[in-house]
Amino acid sequence: MAALTDEQIKEAFNLFDADGSGAIDAEEMALAMKGLGFGDQPREEIDKMIKSIDTDENGLIEYPEFEKMMKAKMSTKDRDKTGKISFANLKHVAKMLGENPGDDVLQEMIAEADEDRDGEISFHEFKSVMMQMKGK
Repeated sequence: MAALTDEQIKEAFNLFDADGSGAIDAEEMALAMKGLGFGDQPREEIDKMIKSIDTDENGLIEYPEFEKMMKAKMSTKDRDKTGKISFANLKHVAKMLGENPGDDVLQEMIAEADEDRDGEISFHEFKSVMMQMKGK
């Protein structure tokens, strides 16, 4: 799988958009980051993330903004072109977020989500983690 499909991007958006409003707000972004294993992020970090994606500057991430960001990020961040989140991909994202959890913590994050034990997180596995977080 080389990249996320449009359907998978829409599914990911819907997972982040916990209240089904059609937009991702700061609280939903914070929940998503926690679901990805980055713990509780300071509100100012969440606001920075939203601002970097929010092209219409309304404080929310609507689907077209999310889709554009996902396609751009997947093309540049999926360094090994597998369409999965590898250790290297996760480490790079953590660094971009200003986090340095350590290799052992990142390996543990992957192990917790890696249902098929291939050492990477597929879209299905990512979706499963997000659904668990959404249910909590």
